Amino acid sequence: MILDLARLMFFPALMAFAAASDLFTMTISNRVSLALAAGFFVLAFASGMAPSVILMHVAAGSIVLVAAFACFAFGWVGGGDAKVAASAALWFGFAHLLNYLVYASLFGGALTLLLLQFRQWPLPYALAGQAWLLKLHAKESGIPYGIALAVGALVVYPETEWIKAVDLTHLMIG
Repeated sequence: MILDLARLMFFPALMAFAAASDLFTMTISNRVSLALAAGFFVLAFASGMAPSVILMHVAAGSIVLVAAFACFAFGWVGGGDAKVAASAALWFGFAHLLNYLVYASLFGGALTLLLLQFRQWPLPYALAGQAWLLKLHAKESGIPYGIALAVGALVVYPETEWIKAVDLTHLMIG
């Protein structure tokens, strides 16, 4: 039962936290990525995932890490975004990686367009005292891409083996 609860809640909660953190502070702590990676290994071993499958997940995460840090080097994404993307890829492995990357890209494009439009409008006086909103509204600010990464991950996660392995009959409270 605890393993099922962890499968249901750990990854989604950390991804939601990463999105909220990026929205409000424009940063994602290294602790989030480290917790995602550590949580993957704990749940993979606790679930009895085969070592070869774990290695394939590590390969997927590593490839995304290299690609994301190339994007970081060009200034296209933040370092926290790169690490969260790689950590999510670790959870998805190759089986769901393409879907994740497509969704994250689509949501990222939509988020970028929305924020560019939002930044063209004057901020209402009632909201001008919110430091996080001022930073989000500033034209020179980046895009909190962690939001798109998290939404993409949360769309794909229910289709993964992590969720399919959950025994809902034990989680029902009767």
